Amino acid sequence: MTQMTAADSFVQAVRPLPPRLREEALSLSLADRARAEEVRLRAGWPMTVLADGGERPLGGPPVEGEELERLVEIASGASLHAVLDQLRRGYLTIEGGHRVGLCGTAVLREGEVHSLRGLSSANIRVARQVLGASAPVVDGLCSGGRLASTLILAPPGLGKTTLLRDLVRAVSEGEGCTPLRVSLADERGEVAAMYGGRPQLEVGRRTDVMEGCPKAQGLMLLLRAMNPQVLAVDEITAPEDVRALTAAAGCGVTLLATAHGEGRAGLERRPLYRPLLEEGLFRFLVRIRREGAGRAYAVEELSQWSG
Repeated sequence: MTQMTAADSFVQAVRPLPPRLREEALSLSLADRARAEEVRLRAGWPMTVLADGGERPLGGPPVEGEELERLVEIASGASLHAVLDQLRRGYLTIEGGHRVGLCGTAVLREGEVHSLRGLSSANIRVARQVLGASAPVVDGLCSGGRLASTLILAPPGLGKTTLLRDLVRAVSEGEGCTPLRVSLADERGEVAAMYGGRPQLEVGRRTDVMEGCPKAQGLMLLLRAMNPQVLAVDEITAPEDVRALTAAAGCGVTLLATAHGEGRAGLERRPLYRPLLEEGLFRFLVRIRREGAGRAYAVEELSQWSG
């Protein structure tokens, strides 16, 4: 698989923009493209780029509401019905694993979000493969050469998915640990970025991917069908995710997951995450923090919760 440069990933991510906005985004230098993490569009305001923790305008005319509608049309391949399930959740995943987040007026049916109308803003999050991102931590997460169950914890935008992806790849390839069969529940298509049945981002030769399925269901399907040694999932967000992970741990499977938060104290305070500690599902916690233009990792061993 040919590895994209960071600048190439940016070009791929902004491809669904309407022509004027795409040209404006591509006016960035190669260095700025490589640093860009997100491109943000807000109706009535100039388009901005987020890089190195700061957001700055690109200097063009304000974004029009029609341009936001056109972005969705291009991103969906002019087939809105095919992506309606994603739109209900407020985003679209496009080729390469890049995610287009959307805001507007929610259309409700029977109390559930059916679609969005009157789009007011959009956020294109650039997905990037960072080969070797897991190198600083993988040795510390492997006990006797085999990966131990690990939870990656950080606020949004600090690279949880990037680290998860590279840990999946490293474990699958046997880098720094015994090679293991990995099953990945990739509900939003951001980890492996499947296209035409093949991952667009490297997740390793021993990795099986279930994409587009709700996480809890995907975990159980993979557990039954693929005989994994490691189950991986991005972003624990619901009680059913926790229940599925607990069931998998009871089957002797190593777990690899991410969650939003800043530290163990935050896990203990949130009812959703408390069972993860109570049941001792994870041996290690990896915390991510911003350090200059990069990221720093801290690994700590989780003891049994005593709350």
